[in-house]
Amino acid sequence: MNPSLRGPLLAKAKRVVVKVGTRLLTHEKGGFAPDQLQHVVDQILELRAEGREVVLVTSGAVGVGMGILGHATKPKQLAEKQACAAVGQIRLIHAYDEAFSRAGVGVAQYLLTAEDFRDPERFGNIRRTTEALLRHGVVPIVNENDVVGTAEIKVGDNDRLSADVCHFLEADVLVILSDIDGLFTANPKTDPAATLIPIVAKVTPEIAALAGGEGSIASTGGMITKILAAQTVTESGSACVIANGFTASLSQILAGSSVGTLFLPCGQKLGSRKRWIRFVSTPKGKVVLDDGAVAALTQRRVSLLPAGIRKVVGSFAAGTVVEMTTLRGRAVARGVTNFSAAELTHIAGHPSGEFSELLGRSVPQEAVHRDNLFLL
Repeated sequence: MNPSLRGPLLAKAKRVVVKVGTRLLTHEKGGFAPDQLQHVVDQILELRAEGREVVLVTSGAVGVGMGILGHATKPKQLAEKQACAAVGQIRLIHAYDEAFSRAGVGVAQYLLTAEDFRDPERFGNIRRTTEALLRHGVVPIVNENDVVGTAEIKVGDNDRLSADVCHFLEADVLVILSDIDGLFTANPKTDPAATLIPIVAKVTPEIAALAGGEGSIASTGGMITKILAAQTVTESGSACVIANGFTASLSQILAGSSVGTLFLPCGQKLGSRKRWIRFVSTPKGKVVLDDGAVAALTQRRVSLLPAGIRKVVGSFAAGTVVEMTTLRGRAVARGVTNFSAAELTHIAGHPSGEFSELLGRSVPQEAVHRDNLFLL
C-alpha cells in the first residue's frame, strides 16, 4: 500500500476524535500519572492550534481509582470496579480541567451508556450538544458511565465508545492512542520477526485474526477491540489510526508521518443518521422480503414497500430499527420502519392504494424510506 496516501488523507482532517487508553494516564502498576495526562493535553492543544476540532474519549477512571483505593490489580467484583470509577473519574476530569484551563480552554464532561447511543433522540441530542460546544471552543471529554454500567447498558470498552463518538460526530478520523505501536504481522512481544503494518485497506477476517492479547492490568480492551472500532469507523467512511501515545505525537500522526497503523476509509462518508442505523442501533425485529423486494433494495436502491414483505418477525413499534432479510434468511439491510409489527403484518403483500382502508387512516406508502435504510 502506498505510504504517500497518509499525508493528503490525514492533513485535511478537520474533525478528530482522540481516544486515550488507560495505560497512557496511569503508572505500570496502577495509580494516576499527571505528567502523562499533561502530555496528552499538550498534543490536543497543538491540534486545535492547527485549526482542527477535537473530541477526547478518555479511559483511566478505574485505573486512577485503583491507586486511590489501594488496589494493586483490577478488582473482579463489579461494586469495587464501580467504586474505583467513581473516585477516579472526579480526579481524572479535574486534572483535565486544570490542564486545559492553563491554556485558556474550557472542557465539558460526558458520561455515557450504550442506551444513550441506541436511542435515536438521545443520539441526536448528544450530537447537537457537541456541535454547540465545539462552536464555543470547548473540548468535550467523553467516558463511559462505569458507575451505573451493567451488562445490559454498557458500551463495552472505550475503543467501541470512541467509534460511536466518531459516528455521531461524523468525524474525519479516529486516533486511538495506547502503549502499542500499531497492528503487527504477529505478536511483537513473542515473535521477534513481527513487523508493523503501516496501512490497512480493509479490515478482513485475516486482519482481525492478527489481533490478540489484552491490555495492561488497569485497562479493558486489547488489540481486537481497537481493530473492531477501526472496522466500523472505516466502513462509515472515516479514517482510523492506531498508534503509540508514548512515542508518537498527534500532530506527527495527522501530518502523515509513518507512525502507527492507518486504516483507510471504505467508500463514501456517511452522515450520522446512516451511521446510527448501521453501526449503533439494535434492530427490534425482522421483516422477510420476497426476491423482487430484495432486488429493488440492492440494485435500484429504492424504499421498501409493504407489497414485498412476506413475513414480520418480532414485536416492535413504528419508528424503530428492523432488519430486512431474504426468504433464505440472509440479512440485506436495516432501517427505521414507518409501521408497527402489527400494522406491517396487516398490510404486508398489499399495494399502497389499500393501506388507508386497511388501517383506517392516512399512512406513508413506504415501510422503510430509503433515507432511513442502510444496505448491509
